[in-house]
Amino acid sequence: MQTAKSTTHVKKSHKHMGVFPVINGILFVIVCLIILVPLWKVLVDSLDLTTGYGMKLFPEKFGFEGYITVLTNPTLATPLWNSVITTVSGTLLGLLLSTLGAYVLIQFDMPGRGLFAGLLLFTMIFSGGMIPSYIVMRNLGLTNTLWVVILLPAINVYNLVLMRNFFEGIPNSLFESATLDGCTPMQTFYKIALPLSKAALASIGLMFAVSYWNDYTNYKLYITKANLYNFQMKLRSMMMGSNLPTAVGSATENTVQNAAVIVAILPFMILYPFLQKYFVKGINIGAVKE
Repeated sequence: MQTAKSTTHVKKSHKHMGVFPVINGILFVIVCLIILVPLWKVLVDSLDLTTGYGMKLFPEKFGFEGYITVLTNPTLATPLWNSVITTVSGTLLGLLLSTLGAYVLIQFDMPGRGLFAGLLLFTMIFSGGMIPSYIVMRNLGLTNTLWVVILLPAINVYNLVLMRNFFEGIPNSLFESATLDGCTPMQTFYKIALPLSKAALASIGLMFAVSYWNDYTNYKLYITKANLYNFQMKLRSMMMGSNLPTAVGSATENTVQNAAVIVAILPFMILYPFLQKYFVKGINIGAVKE
């Protein structure tokens, strides 16, 4: 009798376990549709040369004139190139500063290591403020230059701490072996530390790139010359209906606006799937210490 009851209980448990994946799958599909429908609308409108609005499954009049306008019109191409230049150079500079700073902080025999780490962590909680920062940038002659939007985000203590935690997870015996083999500290850095840190470099590099590509605040604060604006600044002015570019061919203003949105989000939509595994692995290893 007891065995029969146990069997019945197990069957009911299996039945409930079989229902949960179905409900979970349905909810997942609904959420995906909620996310994809707006993106599909923007994509369709960016390829539609008609002036009609509303939801469409496919373009009524297909054409790439909207994208041609974004890539060739100087009022859009110049901000796009500014975004590309600042994103690439800023990401490389940010990775350089984060890895070098993290490598210095794991030198346990360095005098004042704890003090330097404490000072860096202090800046994560307290900052000089917007006005003092602007005055410093102005006195340094960096305002209205691309250097100000490259240098400021490159100094990121959070990414530096993540990188330091990752370096601390590398067995100390590897560093000692490199030293015994005659490697200098810098040779140990680029021959041992960096090759073992691909996951962390990918994750931190992706965070730097996203930050630079989507930067709006620094441009708004420190740059007043329109020819130095990035693509996000130009995109916002377009969405507000001001300074609209002249469309190429039969493209409408709506087509150009939606094409600009796609160009703004497309790079990381393509890049993220290839870096996702490194991104997750790097965050887990760098943020959790055993």
